[in-house]
Amino acid sequence: MALHTWWLFVVTVFFVSASPGPNMLHVMARSVELGVARSVAAMAGCFVAVLSLLTASALGLTALLLAIPGAFAVLRVLGAGYLIWLGYKAWTAEDAPIDIGEGEVSPQLSTWRIFRTAFVIGISNPKALLFAAAFLPQFIDASRPELPQFGVMVLTFGVIEISWYFVYALGGRSIASALTRPSLKTLFNRVTGGLFVAFGLAMLGSRT
Repeated sequence: MALHTWWLFVVTVFFVSASPGPNMLHVMARSVELGVARSVAAMAGCFVAVLSLLTASALGLTALLLAIPGAFAVLRVLGAGYLIWLGYKAWTAEDAPIDIGEGEVSPQLSTWRIFRTAFVIGISNPKALLFAAAFLPQFIDASRPELPQFGVMVLTFGVIEISWYFVYALGGRSIASALTRPSLKTLFNRVTGGLFVAFGLAMLGSRT
């Protein structure tokens, strides 16, 4: 991969990762709810999902899946349904204020459960799969070995993506103090739930 191609990849990924989507919204919400430290499990779940999609793209699995009639439509409906369900859960969540002291740790949520929920959010978005299938090949130099180029892109993508996870997590934690008021916590739940539902409906209405 030529240096100028890599820089173009860096700039593109920087802005793509920065844009708010289900992954970033989920990381921010987990940070508000659980604190930055415990939201790392959510970051890991989202990242492993993205890494899985990038690997599938490199192996040609996404192209194969998209070639199967109806497969992408099924994924789109399932992914949209899951996001809408998450939106409903957030909308109807308990309206108790955020405790930013020792009580911020929610013992009923295990690290595995936090990771698993984040992974499903990341992997259930067929738009991300389509993006991976169409995006990575644009930066591959066919005259050079593909595996090293893929490794460089995944490493670069990983650093940028995780950096933005922490930006969103810290941003979420910075507003947590305001959510000590029940009315604001209710508003936060409604906004978060509404955004997840909006993402789901947008995915459901998509035909690409």
